[in-house]
Amino acid sequence: MTASETVTTETQGHVFLIGLNRPEKMNSFNLAMLRQLGRAIEVFEADDDLRCAVLFGHGDHFTTGLDLAEVGPAVASGENIFPEGKIDIVDLSEPRRTKPLVCAVHGWCLTAGLELLLAADIRVGATDVRIAQMEVKRGIMPFGGGTVRLPQVAGWGNAMRYLLTGDEFGAEEALRIGVLQEVVEVGRQVERAVELAEAVARQAPLAVKEIIRSARLAVEHGPQAAVDILEGQARGLMTSEDAMEGMLSFIERREAKFKGK
Repeated sequence: MTASETVTTETQGHVFLIGLNRPEKMNSFNLAMLRQLGRAIEVFEADDDLRCAVLFGHGDHFTTGLDLAEVGPAVASGENIFPEGKIDIVDLSEPRRTKPLVCAVHGWCLTAGLELLLAADIRVGATDVRIAQMEVKRGIMPFGGGTVRLPQVAGWGNAMRYLLTGDEFGAEEALRIGVLQEVVEVGRQVERAVELAEAVARQAPLAVKEIIRSARLAVEHGPQAAVDILEGQARGLMTSEDAMEGMLSFIERREAKFKGK
């Protein structure tokens, strides 16, 4: 494991673990932590041997969101709070992450924490998780994707129920409205997230990337935009070494060993 002041990283096979590591502040994000998280995601994206990432929080909480005492004035002054030219940690603008991310949450998951959760591809929560997009209670609004993704994930009424009141909700409600895919006992959320990440990492990396690309295109630009390139995507994958390995593994009744080629 490697650690910076506020973010840890660890490689387990093809899985890359990224840990929020400011537990004495309930993992609230100061500027350094935001930038260190951006660099960690950049490392993940750049290394072809890393096929899936897991984002989690050290200590008793995932994160209470932005440390507004430091980050608020920076945002108000127009300062870029994210690393320039690096992967967008909330996946809203270019350059964007092309590989899958599983997020594991527990304890408090507030404001920017929910936006990071919603930006992930698969989401796991502990039974003790307490989630809120509470910016409206502070006279501001979410600016990391909460107003965009929560309606997509939970539906308009469910999203407005929490965006407009700032109320918190727990694991059961998060599962009901689609914010979480699985709920596990406290202490097992990272383990389960790693299990899911390992399952993803065993699949063909090129196919995983194209599936994310297709689904993202459909959600963000409409189904027809995804349909328009679907045949080209499929034909491209069929000529890959991994597609040949997939066919051989089926014929030989064994697990495929994909190389991302």
